[in-house]
Amino acid sequence: MGFRLDFTSDQSIDPDKSYMFCPNHTSLLDPFILIALSKNPIVFVGKKELAKIPVFGFFYKRTVIMVDRGSLKSRKRVYQMAKKRLENGVSMAIFPEGLVPKEDVVLAPFKKGAFGLALEFEIPIVPQVYYDCKRFFSWDIFKGGPGVLRVHQHTFIDTENKIVEEDIDSLKEETFNLIYSDLVNDELYMKDTNRRT
Repeated sequence: MGFRLDFTSDQSIDPDKSYMFCPNHTSLLDPFILIALSKNPIVFVGKKELAKIPVFGFFYKRTVIMVDRGSLKSRKRVYQMAKKRLENGVSMAIFPEGLVPKEDVVLAPFKKGAFGLALEFEIPIVPQVYYDCKRFFSWDIFKGGPGVLRVHQHTFIDTENKIVEEDIDSLKEETFNLIYSDLVNDELYMKDTNRRT
């Protein structure tokens, strides 16, 4: 497809451990990038509506625990399925924004699901920043093209010995701030570069 990954990491993944991967959500490329980078068996949690997308939906239904966010029964089912997978040593991935934000939104507010599961099972949160997917492979078929897709993996956020009810919001905020800061600083750098060229 003409894409190349440029991956940097502050900490290495242990292939024998489970993690909660939390990247920002930018395009349909995101899950494929995470799978390509992962050294662990990984399962995604995502909204059921994406299963309707032609071609993509075929693979999506076979690799994702689908959730109907408007249904309490569906959310409980996700928890039960996630628990079973994590007990078998699989890592999980949830895009905490829950959607691909609009073009002018840097990072949409995070939902609590990923952080609640990470706390419940005491697995580290792995914040990842995807800088370029929206630019090179957006939802607009008339935009984009081949290029280098930069990904930065932050130091993992520990969840052991924490209490779900008390710590879920602070973990959500910490992860959001890490990713948001990276994206904003990158945008400012790109604007400054363009002004000087």
